[in-house]
Amino acid sequence: MKIDLISDTVTRPTKEMLEAMMNAKVGDDVFKSDPTVNELQNKVAEMFGMEDALFFPSGTMANQAAIKLHTQPGDRMFCDKWAHVYNYEGGGAAFNAGVTSHLIDGDRGMFTAKQLEEAVSGRADIHVPYNRLVCIENTTNKGGGACWDFEELKKIQKIAKKNDLAFHLDGARLFNALVAKNETPKQYGELFDTISICLSKGLGAPVGSVLIGTKTAMEKALRIRKLFGGAMRQAGFLAAAAIYALDNNIARLADDHRRAKRIGAVLESFSYISRVELIETNIVIFYVNDTIDPMDFIAKMESKGILLISMGQGKLRIVTHLDFTDQMLDVLIEELKSFS
Repeated sequence: MKIDLISDTVTRPTKEMLEAMMNAKVGDDVFKSDPTVNELQNKVAEMFGMEDALFFPSGTMANQAAIKLHTQPGDRMFCDKWAHVYNYEGGGAAFNAGVTSHLIDGDRGMFTAKQLEEAVSGRADIHVPYNRLVCIENTTNKGGGACWDFEELKKIQKIAKKNDLAFHLDGARLFNALVAKNETPKQYGELFDTISICLSKGLGAPVGSVLIGTKTAMEKALRIRKLFGGAMRQAGFLAAAAIYALDNNIARLADDHRRAKRIGAVLESFSYISRVELIETNIVIFYVNDTIDPMDFIAKMESKGILLISMGQGKLRIVTHLDFTDQMLDVLIEELKSFS
């Protein structure tokens, strides 16, 4: 039995999702004539209480389009030092939008309103970039699936508005946060200028993300998507999978969270584990003790048919997802015990 816990992006469409894809009505989305893509975009915009939405091939492209949408070359973006838009999108903010990134030293990928206020203050003259954008990531990937406190986000939004900064949410795993914190999409729609949500992680769709914002912003984002090479033709087959995921796979994220917490509790009981970070959603970050090489641990697990990943600096990561069952959970726990 192969147990792939590298990411929640490894899921495969279920039989029901495949049926929805095969039955999709399609057209040419470049000409805005794919009915299923239009349905998805309208559905997501309404879900978040925002004006419009645009379907993208990937979360990285959606985030990069949002950054370019809100900035001009030479501007400055504020984000956490662990932010995905800075660390894991190929330097795209600098390459695609020409912006510089001011990294805030937050906790588990999350900074405070006070830290942002300190970062945006100071000189404003020809020697420094224009402050234009604040990006946050919820849940935080490198922070182990941590969820932002919504009250803190409201304080950050006030500071952004006061300083004429756009406010973008990288919501790659936002639905995990919504389920874990019992929050709603509309709460976030009221707070952010743009939001990207990924459909190919915990929700289990094979491809795609959606960027949400005002109609004016999405008209501009449409051109940016074309510039980035992200225009697709009969994309309704993919949009149908996304619609199925939104209709059927949100509430079940609680199962992923439950399994992740059980894994964490088991890991904490082993002497060869030095630390397990707080688990709020579907990501488990842990460290083996100094007598074990983390890469040797990964190789040992792989020999048992269990795949996990290193995030550097000794961090090992397990991500639970749609294709990870309770039976697989039991096998994983037994293998972890045998390693001990």
